[in-house]
Amino acid sequence: MKILTIHADFIEFEAKKRAIKDIGDVEKGKVRAEECLVVFTAVEKRDEKKVDTIVQKYVQEIKNIAQQVNTKTIVLYPYAHLSSMLSSPAIAEDVMKRAETILSEKYKVTRAPFGWYKSFTIACKGHPLSELSREFTVDENTHDTHDTHEMKKEYAADTKSEKKEEQELKQDISEALKAEDTLVSHWYILDCNGELQSITYNKEKQEFNGFDFSNHTNLKKFAAYEMAKSRVAKEEPPHVRLMRKLELVDYEPGSDPGNLRYYPKGRLIKGLIERYVTQKVKEYGAMEIEAPIMYDYEHPALKSYLHRFPARQYAIQTPNKKVFLRFAACFGQFLEMHDAQISYKHLPVRLYEMTRYSFRVEQHGELTGLRRLRAFTMPDTHAFCSNLQQANEEMMKRVEMSWQVQEGIGLDMKHDLEFAIRITRDMWDKNQDYVKSLVKRFGKPTLVEMWDKRFFYFSMKYEWNFVDALDKCSTLTTDQLDVENAERYDITYVDKESKKQFPLILHCSPSGAVERVMFALLERAAMSEIAGKVPELPLWLAPTQVRLIPVSVETHGDFCTKVAERLDTAEVRVDIDDREESVGKRIRASGQEWTPYTLVIGDKEVEGNQFSVRVRGKENDIMMSFDDIVEQIKEKTKNRPYDTLPLPRLLSKRIIFVG
Repeated sequence: MKILTIHADFIEFEAKKRAIKDIGDVEKGKVRAEECLVVFTAVEKRDEKKVDTIVQKYVQEIKNIAQQVNTKTIVLYPYAHLSSMLSSPAIAEDVMKRAETILSEKYKVTRAPFGWYKSFTIACKGHPLSELSREFTVDENTHDTHDTHEMKKEYAADTKSEKKEEQELKQDISEALKAEDTLVSHWYILDCNGELQSITYNKEKQEFNGFDFSNHTNLKKFAAYEMAKSRVAKEEPPHVRLMRKLELVDYEPGSDPGNLRYYPKGRLIKGLIERYVTQKVKEYGAMEIEAPIMYDYEHPALKSYLHRFPARQYAIQTPNKKVFLRFAACFGQFLEMHDAQISYKHLPVRLYEMTRYSFRVEQHGELTGLRRLRAFTMPDTHAFCSNLQQANEEMMKRVEMSWQVQEGIGLDMKHDLEFAIRITRDMWDKNQDYVKSLVKRFGKPTLVEMWDKRFFYFSMKYEWNFVDALDKCSTLTTDQLDVENAERYDITYVDKESKKQFPLILHCSPSGAVERVMFALLERAAMSEIAGKVPELPLWLAPTQVRLIPVSVETHGDFCTKVAERLDTAEVRVDIDDREESVGKRIRASGQEWTPYTLVIGDKEVEGNQFSVRVRGKENDIMMSFDDIVEQIKEKTKNRPYDTLPLPRLLSKRIIFVG
């Protein structure tokens, strides 16, 4: 079960429409509760085997939180969006009804109707305990006096089945992934002067020795995250709320966890990022290819590589063979290069694919919104190089290309990202001057993880990592120096003496997974909001760049249409709020959607050539001409891809995806 509790000044809700066909009727009208604890609730599939126990835990959690916030009024609110693995509606409703009965002995309880689409307004109090999330399930050791003998047998059989499935899954875990838990890492900070400083971390005391992090807050968080090796998210990161609030992305309960649905605005943003990354990689000189998403599990080279890559695989039995879903673009590119005829004159050879999708069976506790998924879009570009010198030169070119990608998307390299280098001691000894040049280029102290022996297929890699609002860290850009796979896949080139040689291979994702880029942008916006700043997306990614609000739709609507058509011609995404709402309410709605430019159109605007423009993030409205507006938007979005408005222009014609 998952719950989200809000200590609220009030909540007001109203049932609008049946979400479940055969659900019962409810009383019409709005329901309001004051000074209350609102418990948004999702009952999950795993709760079904011990309903009595989960009810007890649910009630106890609510009582504990209610006591902490000192309230006697409870609102139980079914909220399916908290989980992608929901129980049956009948059980979920039964759990909430039973909880209502128990809690009503000591509390004033309101239960929102189950199986209905509802509108609601809530006022969160804003103190440290006003927003809490909890996740709990049935402990197998918990004694449940209401279990019948048959239910216990059924539960035991189900547990045995789950353990069997878990054991089968473990067979598909790579040796590299297992090695991650046993490898001994030595940790350092490498500064811009080339000094390598050994560091240690006391996890219990959360203390470092060996480096002064006082001026490097995010680097300290990043180092703690990496050295503690804790990947499980115990709280929901704020970007999850934003991705739903803005109607960009949502969980898909009809799929495997970690597979998301994209609403039109989210698909626009994702598509634009994909196009921009591809544009920059092609400018760098890579040739774009396309390859299958599934491969033969028993293919000798592929099977060997599986165990050198730290990822869990999806294994599938087809009518012909056992296959695995790719977790990177390597397989297709390597097999193509195996069949190619390559001369030293061709090197470096650069190949690229935007893998839509790659698949990794990430652990359930690690799946979080856009941050970590089981199906993701990964831009992957490989460079095949003749020797270490050429590989170093090529990697530096890719550093510059990736820098342009991240800055162009809208991230600030120095402020938003932290640098890491993973390297074997032998490679450090041979190549430390080059590694120091990478850190000097980045311009900030860098976390270095060093291994005494090489286990993975690479001897060195660098990463740019984003630190989110919960101090979790996620890799975006990465590049790896692969010293194994050319030989494994029998990829060769002919040298000057007409002899066959194995190239070195660089593996680069210039942006990281596209979904993770969206996560970083939303998390950064959330952190801005927490800091009292106005949250926003980069202008080139804003689904609506300009919103027109006619004072009177009847009087000023035609003029708004003409302005919108001119903005269309200038390749600016524009919509019109023609709803029968007050101007103030429509202005607030535009702000809640993070619209960069909002124009209210009245008689003065129709008669003149000046507009009073509300620019997001600015305190006061700005007077601008039509040409000024277009020029400013074009300058801020220069060299970025453009796409048309993803929704109907008139807001009155739009459906609500997240209600």
